[in-house]
Amino acid sequence: MPDLSGIHHVKLPVSDLNRSRDWYTSVLGLRVEIEFIEEGALQGLALADEEGRLRLALRLDPARAQALSGFDLVALEVSQREDVKAWRERLDDLGQPHGGLLTGHNGGSVLVGLHDPDGIEIRLYAQ
Repeated sequence: MPDLSGIHHVKLPVSDLNRSRDWYTSVLGLRVEIEFIEEGALQGLALADEEGRLRLALRLDPARAQALSGFDLVALEVSQREDVKAWRERLDDLGQPHGGLLTGHNGGSVLVGLHDPDGIEIRLYAQ
């Protein structure tokens, strides 16, 4: 069987691309790699971290964004458990509400309750 080496990106629906761009860049520190313009209008964004290891795509789709509000769609990997605590401190400094730290399945550290502008939960997880 051919090898699969990981996930290239995860695409999230959003109701307002500019508002979501601001949130994902200022809160998570991602940068815009590509803007998808269709018929003269911005319809999507490709975002990545500085090293290009994490990629998220945002797609203008208000109905799907609303349907996913409150759902923990994705858990982003954090290198070390101590770094999850550092993320909690960063979010606190930014005034971003979250649900705090929990212990994961294998004793890892999980920050829960961080929501993007459409209410989609983004979890931060370290083994």
